Amino acid sequence: MNAAAIVLLNYNGVELLQNYLPQLIKHQHGYPIYMIDNGSTDTSINWVNKHHPEIECISLDKNYGFAAGYNLGLKKIKAEILILLNTDVWVTNNWITPVLEHFQNHQKTAIAQPHLLDFKKKDYFEYAGAAGGFIDQYGYPYCRGRIFDVIEKDDGQYDQEAKIFWASGACFFIRKRVFDQLNGFDPDFFAHQEEIDLCWRARQKGYNVYAIGSSKVFHLGGGTLKPSPKKVFLNHRNSLYMLLKNLPSGQLFKVLFIRLLLDGLAGIKYFLEGQWKNTLAILKAHFAFYKNSKHFLNKRPKNIHNYHYFVHKTIVKQFFLWRIRNFNQLKSK
Repeated sequence: MNAAAIVLLNYNGVELLQNYLPQLIKHQHGYPIYMIDNGSTDTSINWVNKHHPEIECISLDKNYGFAAGYNLGLKKIKAEILILLNTDVWVTNNWITPVLEHFQNHQKTAIAQPHLLDFKKKDYFEYAGAAGGFIDQYGYPYCRGRIFDVIEKDDGQYDQEAKIFWASGACFFIRKRVFDQLNGFDPDFFAHQEEIDLCWRARQKGYNVYAIGSSKVFHLGGGTLKPSPKKVFLNHRNSLYMLLKNLPSGQLFKVLFIRLLLDGLAGIKYFLEGQWKNTLAILKAHFAFYKNSKHFLNKRPKNIHNYHYFVHKTIVKQFFLWRIRNFNQLKSK
């Protein structure tokens, strides 16, 4: 069994592969690279087979999304550490070693990420994961280095290794045995926030999640799924799914009720800004949540103890009312 394996998930991304794969091969550090193809209809597989035959392609019959696509493909890969990497990530020379060293020295760490910087603005963090993620009491994700759409410059302020709540799926290191123990990503999510759900479930099992500041990669962002009403729908729907599955029992209905109200305010904001399709996307997300709530209630573990899963109670209030823009300025709960 390999100590680690690098795994790409591809769907009609031949241009991204042409632009980013050579850099990955240059800095793969001897670890094998696999590509799981989600039923692409472009020339992705032919291009990889022709130009990089050393990469093993695992072909799926259709687009299963991020969650199920990885679940299916990773069944065929044996490695102690799985490195799940978006095809729009530009790696650096020292991106793997510090993370694997951390795993060796911290057996309770199950999941980790490097720092994600913006490929187009390289001295700034990138939205999708920055220097490691958290959620507030109502399930809104944010990062060291990013609150909502405000991105911080990387001045080394978060370089020290830190325990976080969730690691970005754009560059996601996980122990294979833990991935298998948790039955992988939740396939009902399709795409978006499935990595937060997985990290939450790992933490419930007593594992830790870390951000490793000595490892940095550059993420194009939006390369694999462009901003769209569909993205708004998936983010809002999946966040509600995640809360229903994982919230401590004593907080479940209160938190969900307030979150639904806050989503309604977000929908009104979109409407007033003329982004009616995004308002409709939130409405559709809520209807999907109501329709499937019984299914996700059945996914809850039998005993979820009351515990503090959040550091900051509400980033909505701090961001929009108190005008706080940097992670280090947030007031704890």
